Amino acid sequence: MITEDDPDFVTRSRAKWKRAMPQIDTAPMELLGRINRISAQSLTQQERVLASSGISRSEFDVLCALARSERPLRASEVTSSTMLSGAATTKLTARLESVGYIERTRSDRDGRVVMLRLTDEGRDIVEEQLPICLDQDRFFIDGLDAEEQTTLAELLRKVSANAEQAARD
Repeated sequence: MITEDDPDFVTRSRAKWKRAMPQIDTAPMELLGRINRISAQSLTQQERVLASSGISRSEFDVLCALARSERPLRASEVTSSTMLSGAATTKLTARLESVGYIERTRSDRDGRVVMLRLTDEGRDIVEEQLPICLDQDRFFIDGLDAEEQTTLAELLRKVSANAEQAARD
């Protein structure tokens, strides 16, 4: 039952919408509201965790993209492997270069192309912070057994595919 005094944020929101606009079906909020709420809480927690290292979550995303790659990347490749805009990637890589976490070099094949490479210091940040961030992620799924985690991941993969398709349309 949906009530305004329920401890769950999404349930409370749906109850308020039911009171304010009873003719509107708010069922999609049951899932997408929770996905958005979990995402916001996860991002906030990551920012807190990363604060001690002096980098932002977005900067960490850039470092992780470079750490996952087997070769230096163009800025456009970093943009496509993160959820950042091209302008954000440019700004973030400039700062990460200024603190010594990445290096910019010219492509051997085309001197006009700038390649981004993780420095040893940048790799150290990723190796230090990634396990801490993953521990925070594990906290969010605590209480789900392995089978439930697999089922949830499969279901969310379907939702994600729909979102990707909607973004392309």
